[in-house]
Amino acid sequence: MTQTLPPEGRVAAQRPGGGLIPRPRLMGIVNITPDSFSDGGQFLETDAAIAHARRLIAEGADVLDIGGESTRPGAAPVGEAEEIARVVPVIEAIRGESEVPISVDTMKPAVARAAVMAGATMWNDVTALRFATDSFATAAELGCEVVLMHMQGEPRTMQAAPLYDDVVAEVADFLAKSADVAIAAGVRRENLWLDPGVGFGKTVDHSLTLLRHLERIVALGFPVLVGVSRKSSIARIAGDKSREHQRLGGSLAAALAAARAGAAMLRVHDVAETRQALAVDAAISSPTGGGEPRSGGGGTRPSAVLEDKAS
Repeated sequence: MTQTLPPEGRVAAQRPGGGLIPRPRLMGIVNITPDSFSDGGQFLETDAAIAHARRLIAEGADVLDIGGESTRPGAAPVGEAEEIARVVPVIEAIRGESEVPISVDTMKPAVARAAVMAGATMWNDVTALRFATDSFATAAELGCEVVLMHMQGEPRTMQAAPLYDDVVAEVADFLAKSADVAIAAGVRRENLWLDPGVGFGKTVDHSLTLLRHLERIVALGFPVLVGVSRKSSIARIAGDKSREHQRLGGSLAAALAAARAGAAMLRVHDVAETRQALAVDAAISSPTGGGEPRSGGGGTRPSAVLEDKAS
């Protein structure tokens, strides 16, 4: 039977000495694209993408995010049929051998429909279901979990000149209204996730401000997904010329900050390293053994903390 995420989004790791420590779920990234910013072309072939997905599962990924169209700044759009041809065989293969939850990273309703039919249980949409007129209705019909992300503009032009009066307030307002529209369209409230869209139509300062005040997004009452892994803002903050695969340190720092602020899931390239960092950080923050786990981030959903089987 295919797994779905627990109601509040977090899982739990073993605390030294006994007890459980909630941590965000880890969403492992599978880019089946020739031009994604970090690993474009590495997993474009179906067999390579399947092998990568298996590695992420072995490293402890709680969910896979499988995408067939790059959303990096300046990325060219991909046709619907091509995107389906990229993602569906990988989803089918993984679903045939694993119960790990699968997310499809797409803005197109037809791609989301094909992915769910193949075994996906989540639709991760960088446009917050605003790309097509039937996106909200399709999400309601599919009944899957949905990630609503904030993005100013669209991928090809979003980094040209992002501008906000109050980035936190504006992002929070957009996400709250998007959730309201989705619910009004028939998407179940318990299926919704929010993503502030770090780096999507935002300067480095905008992204840093959102991370500093992430608790205001969490306070909206929905589980929050955060993705900062390997982004160019890390190199700009550090003042170095690091390439994507050299940004692990900054990725982990951002992941830990998001986890402390209440993020329920982290979208990452480096699953094993992020999982290790979270475990050590949680153990340091909760040095006493035993007892009940702390309440995790993720809004108002009822608690359903699970033991981390990958511990």
